[in-house]
Amino acid sequence: MKILSITAQKPHSTGSGVYLTEMVESWHEQGHTQAVVAGIYEEDVAEFPKGIKFYPVKFHTDRLPFSIVGMSDEMPYESTRYRDLTKEMVKQFTERFRHIIGKAAVELEPDVIVCHHLYLLTALVREWYPDKKVIAFSHGSDLRQIRKNPLNRDYIRNNVAKLDAIIALHEDHKKEIEEIFDIDKRRIHVMGIGYNNKIFFREERVNKSYFQIAFAGKVTEKKGIFSLIRALENLPFEREKLKVKFAGGHGPEEEYTQIKRLAEKSRYEIEFLGVLSQQKLAQVLRGSDVFVLPSFYEGLGLVTIEAMACGCKVVCSDIPGATAWLRDNVPGLRVSFVPLPKMRNTDEPAEEELPEFEAKIASALRAKLMQKEEEYPQLEHISWKGISERILEISAGL
Repeated sequence: MKILSITAQKPHSTGSGVYLTEMVESWHEQGHTQAVVAGIYEEDVAEFPKGIKFYPVKFHTDRLPFSIVGMSDEMPYESTRYRDLTKEMVKQFTERFRHIIGKAAVELEPDVIVCHHLYLLTALVREWYPDKKVIAFSHGSDLRQIRKNPLNRDYIRNNVAKLDAIIALHEDHKKEIEEIFDIDKRRIHVMGIGYNNKIFFREERVNKSYFQIAFAGKVTEKKGIFSLIRALENLPFEREKLKVKFAGGHGPEEEYTQIKRLAEKSRYEIEFLGVLSQQKLAQVLRGSDVFVLPSFYEGLGLVTIEAMACGCKVVCSDIPGATAWLRDNVPGLRVSFVPLPKMRNTDEPAEEELPEFEAKIASALRAKLMQKEEEYPQLEHISWKGISERILEISAGL
């Protein structure tokens, strides 16, 4: 089969970027012919298996004189918010992607086009290729974007509703897609996530004289970072008995500066590692006792699966659909789910409820750190290979 994968964002760099990359690599192993279109900067290196042609859409150029447009308001790289796009910027975005995708489509002649995010570019692709099979993944942030941002909302809804199939992360996610786009639920398929067991695996634990907590993701307020730093102050350990490592890019510089200042006041040393390769992230996770993800909004949190695969105990926010999927799909799951505070506007917590939320994070972290028993959740059946095969089964049946 010939498959054209498309995203407006950087490949590799975010959860959705990892999803695209893993799908592409799985299809490559299965012997399919592929091409990829993605947004990048001139200095970026996009690595795909040999034989897969990459068609870059380059930002910060004469044709696209602005930053890559981010599906979240805070991306782990320099980005433009969709809500800040002018009509001229939308025109430039549309014309450049149409040109590059058109070139890829002519040269590949794809049997199926696979888009990432139910948003502007996917809606455009559906309009441009009415006679092609077009399947799209929703990663959660796209639904938050369309709820909060009026940009071309009716156009996006109308064209997304014409997609041949949509891939959702979990059942609650499927219901939300059905509600927003008024689409027949039979065209929405729940897939979940996979993980790369060649990179994320456990090793025999080495005795340490200290505990280590790890976080991985965008270092932003919406990922619960301020609350996490404050929660650490409620832990009972001596300073030298606890190390904390944050892996990932960050959002706006002003917010990141505030995060760093708060971290400097912590009685525990907090190390900011920046963006890591998957291999280096796996090393950090294997050296950690507990992984924590206190997000206020999350798709499915692939990194929680990766952390468990590396032997971490896990503390994370109780995001209803994501929690249900983990409980249904991971036998032996022992994650500590922390109830969210009351939320406003999808991903903004009620500030008066944050102290209780932070106390619960601290309590869960302490319990997991003190727990001597190792955990062995069963992750063998959660694979990118299985998801990639199912996508093509759906495509063949369209």
